[in-house]
Amino acid sequence: MPRLLVFGSINLDLSIPVPRLPAPGETLLGDAALVAPGGKGANQAHAARLQGCEVALVGAVGDDAFGPPALRLLAEAGVDLDGVRRLGGTSTGIASICVMPDGDNAIVVSPGANGLVRADWVPDAALQAAQLVLLQMEVPVEESMQLARRAKRAGCTVVMNLAPAHALNAIDMHALDWLMLNQTELATLCKALALPGTSPHSQASLIAAELGVSVVLTLGSDGALLCTLDGHTVAEAAQPGPVVDTTGAGDTLAGVFAACLAEGIAPERALRRGVVAAGLACRHPGAQAAQPRRIHIDEALEFP
Repeated sequence: MPRLLVFGSINLDLSIPVPRLPAPGETLLGDAALVAPGGKGANQAHAARLQGCEVALVGAVGDDAFGPPALRLLAEAGVDLDGVRRLGGTSTGIASICVMPDGDNAIVVSPGANGLVRADWVPDAALQAAQLVLLQMEVPVEESMQLARRAKRAGCTVVMNLAPAHALNAIDMHALDWLMLNQTELATLCKALALPGTSPHSQASLIAAELGVSVVLTLGSDGALLCTLDGHTVAEAAQPGPVVDTTGAGDTLAGVFAACLAEGIAPERALRRGVVAAGLACRHPGAQAAQPRRIHIDEALEFP
């Protein structure tokens, strides 16, 4: 049985390289488009599977032509897709991505079938067999929280990637062991909770202490930061390298980090592997297609 269960979104991504973001009312010509599998849940499941972890994904696609290509790389990687439903009368999730010359991006998502995913699709037996459950915010938050509480009762470690940050009042921090977020999501959470802090580092430490959840804060080109409940803090610098496309880099880090935790690897080492994996993913276009295999991370760690 899979050691890692991912409950989350499945999209088909349409990425277009652009010289800049268009102004309101402007039509901007871009470069050659890339149509590829995406979605935070799918991206994280794929990244975790490439590390050799047994992974099951629970989610949904529509009954349109976008469903099969959205699942193609997951199936090829060996992700367990028995928990993925094809829902009639709705579309597969679509992400429209503008990729700038520096590799940064702007994304608009149409959730489609992702908005209909339900926690009761996950049988109790799957939770009892899993070591870790990984969640994001692209499926209904209430459903994710229901599953998180069930997973905790079953003895699973629960990791929530707070992306995109919304419906924060619906999140039950007591049901989580780890909270993963970037600096924008951190600022949104701190504002919602009226938490002080003069820097992202201090804010992340404060969240860990105040909310009783360990935190991984991703810092883009500066790497990532880990803050545990006991006040232990570890910073992991990103490795230098070319940046082609940052799409899915955070998902790559989250998937690799979760896979390592599910395998019993220490959080500090899991963070290092996740940061390296995210950096390698930025060197190629797309999300899942750019993600590195375990051997590539091993090589990068040996020869930085």
